[in-house]
Amino acid sequence: MQNNEIPLGKRTRLYRFLEILPGLLSYTAVIALFVVSWISPVLGAIYLLVIVAITFVKAVATAFRTIQGYNVVKQAKRVNWRRRLLDLEDPHEAFERLHGRSESSYGFSEHVQNLRMLSVVEGNNEPKPKDVYHAVIMVAYNEGLETLIPSVEAVRDTTFPNEQIIFILGYEARGGEAMEENAQALKKKFQGVFRDFLLVKHPDGMKNEVVGKGPNLTYAGEFLAKYVEKQRLKKENIIVTSLDSDNRMSEKYLDYVAYEFLVRPDRQHYSYQPVSLFTNNIWDASAPMRVIAMSNSFFNVISTMRPHLLRNFASHSQPLAALEGMDFWSKRTIVEDGHQYWRSLFYFEGDYGVVPIRVPIYQDAVISETFFGTLKAQFVQLRRWDYGASDVAFVGAYLFSKKRKIPFWQLFPKFWRLLDGHVTLAIMAPIVAFGGWVPMLMNLSSRGAVAWNLPNVVGVIQTIAAVGLFVTVFVSLKMLPEKPERYSKRRRFAMVLQWILSPVVAIVYQSAAAFYSQTRLMLGKYMEKFDVTRKVVKK
Repeated sequence: MQNNEIPLGKRTRLYRFLEILPGLLSYTAVIALFVVSWISPVLGAIYLLVIVAITFVKAVATAFRTIQGYNVVKQAKRVNWRRRLLDLEDPHEAFERLHGRSESSYGFSEHVQNLRMLSVVEGNNEPKPKDVYHAVIMVAYNEGLETLIPSVEAVRDTTFPNEQIIFILGYEARGGEAMEENAQALKKKFQGVFRDFLLVKHPDGMKNEVVGKGPNLTYAGEFLAKYVEKQRLKKENIIVTSLDSDNRMSEKYLDYVAYEFLVRPDRQHYSYQPVSLFTNNIWDASAPMRVIAMSNSFFNVISTMRPHLLRNFASHSQPLAALEGMDFWSKRTIVEDGHQYWRSLFYFEGDYGVVPIRVPIYQDAVISETFFGTLKAQFVQLRRWDYGASDVAFVGAYLFSKKRKIPFWQLFPKFWRLLDGHVTLAIMAPIVAFGGWVPMLMNLSSRGAVAWNLPNVVGVIQTIAAVGLFVTVFVSLKMLPEKPERYSKRRRFAMVLQWILSPVVAIVYQSAAAFYSQTRLMLGKYMEKFDVTRKVVKK
């Protein structure tokens, strides 16, 4: 295996070119609209209409996938995953009991087929549910107990046996005395609830590390590996789940993951990705943040319906043996979650996949002490996520390397989708919003019908595409948690009105954050500090 890390210091010429490439293409795509429109308003109109048409098709597909994904998540939440997992203790008996039964519950036919497969290989030392342990690593920096306690309680309240759960709180030494006190308070409160509750303090200022979540996770993972050896547990049967401090998993999550883990013979070659929904505090968030939180939730719901495109995001689960083999998570990037997909893919030389776990892990929308502080914190969070554009160089350098172990045409489509996704995120919103006026403004002395009528044409397409917005509003209302009593019914009306902010949010936040991160990469001003999003709890 190649050195599976982001380079430190000076990059090769190829690597620097690939770092520049996302920003170069994004700026070029916008500038090209002006240049082409100046040369010929007709060509400018064609260029714009192609982009608008692509956006329109994506909007329709998004609406369809949103409804489909929402329904599937709702069905998966109804399944008794504990019962299905226990069926794997004696797959032959369970198959005889369930074979031929007609049941419409989510994934039932696949469950029967899994039992049939396992009943054939029974006796080949395949692990059973009683052999599987979950190790949950929750990382923290300076969060308060009002954030931390509910997240630990959510793990405690899952249907998976607590005696088969090892809980690790990986907290930062730079969090100071307050974080130390909170860590000790958590240990006191939850000691004896799980198989073990471990505290792991990540030292500050360690060599070759960015200031971020990845080094903390890796430090805790290394501690866990040593702990497991002392306990004489099999690393191959331990599933590690990484959690942020505000993450509250579905009560069925751990059983669901253990089930998907056991039914796969090559289970070490997979990670397991839940649906991240930013709805913990959605009723308390301000309108722009609610739009962003729900939009990101929709994206994750849609992603779970496209397993061939699914990548690690935020919380995810992966076997301990595989993690140890690849040196856990990267310590050199502030986007360790998405980056973990590529490290795993390269480690397993292309034989790696992400299994969708179609139940939620709930997270917080961004809330700070003040409204303007919240606006800033949201932008900081999004620019960190969009710094995933740094993976373009990491993947591209591997793709064009002579030491590559993955066939070129197997990896190239993944590289292209990665690059296209970041460029599209940057350019689509401003071009669709304002592009219709560019051919006319670049040809004010001309009275060509194409240039002067183009804004109206684009406006009609945007109006038709707004049908997708109605779908978004409808599904968003369905996904909301129960309204807190402190809010009146008018708050629900505000949850509908908020969507008029979508165009503004898309430009000011999503597009601007993408351009910011890509520009930093172009200039070689690398983002090497993980700006922790403040976790403010409204009471």
